[in-house]
Amino acid sequence: MSEFDENPFGEPTINDPFSDPAVKRAANAAPASRGIDDYNPFADPAVQGNAPVRGASNPPIYGGVGATHQPATLQPTNQEVPPPNYTRTPQQTVTQTIGTTLSPSAEQRAEEEWKTRREEELRNQTFYRRNNWPPLPEKCCIQPCFYQEIEVEIQTDFQKVVKQLYYLWMFHGLVLLLNVIGGFAIMLHYKTSETFGLGILYLILFTPFSFVCWFRPAYKAFKSDSSINFMAFFFVFFFQLVVTSIQAIGIPGAGTCGILTAISSFDGTGPGTFVGILVLLIAVCYGIAVAGDILLLTKIHRIYRTSSASMSKAQQEFATTFLRNEHVQNAAGNVAASAVRAQMANTAQPRY
Repeated sequence: MSEFDENPFGEPTINDPFSDPAVKRAANAAPASRGIDDYNPFADPAVQGNAPVRGASNPPIYGGVGATHQPATLQPTNQEVPPPNYTRTPQQTVTQTIGTTLSPSAEQRAEEEWKTRREEELRNQTFYRRNNWPPLPEKCCIQPCFYQEIEVEIQTDFQKVVKQLYYLWMFHGLVLLLNVIGGFAIMLHYKTSETFGLGILYLILFTPFSFVCWFRPAYKAFKSDSSINFMAFFFVFFFQLVVTSIQAIGIPGAGTCGILTAISSFDGTGPGTFVGILVLLIAVCYGIAVAGDILLLTKIHRIYRTSSASMSKAQQEFATTFLRNEHVQNAAGNVAASAVRAQMANTAQPRY
């Protein structure tokens, strides 16, 4: 009866190989393998096995609308490149050890920087500093007259020469004190008091005057690079050199224990020989002072030549500091007013 249910106008299904149910299931089933167009040699095999099958129903997309392009990226690896393995030579090891030993530590560098900043701050401070020279006790009736701190006020490059100049001034004072002692010995032996009396006068006058007239100008010249103070130092210190040379010669009656005075002190007796040796030692000290004066004069003059100081700068400093000083202007005004009053008084007198 089933033969009568079929469509009489359709194709006959008898002996149709595609009408078999097994053939239909095999045709509708997914293909077991992919084509060569869908093969990706760089993809993961596990992922490649589960990838969708490219065919007529799912063609591959090579471009066009809807296509997404992603750049190829290289995934970074977690493996680190090991450092090169090399051995140090003995010379490199010694050099590194010496460099570590000689290089200052961080604490030393910080301390040096702090000291430098501290010195710069103290040098630039404008507040009043208490005088500390000469170093006298607080209960003394005479107080210090100057403020002197070489490590703070003088630049590091010039601290050595300023200290040498200060020691030279002290040596000059010591020689003048020895000159008084030699004059006292001459007075006891030869009964003459000229050398002793003049020696005391030289000690009282030359010691403070030399400090004020040539050491302080040199100190202020190195402190502020002042040309006028350099000029004052050279002018006064040159006369100091001349006077010290005359004192080293020891002209009789000049009040100094020089070479000529030492020669005349040897009279052949025991006390005379002792006095002569003492005076000769003082003359040698005068000679050392002269040599020190010449040495420091040439050294400071060399520094002056390499600095920015000059005669024109000294004239400008003189015009700005001295002529514009209030006391100088008041004194000049008083002198001018007195001259005007005197001239007016002379013109007001009747002439006969």
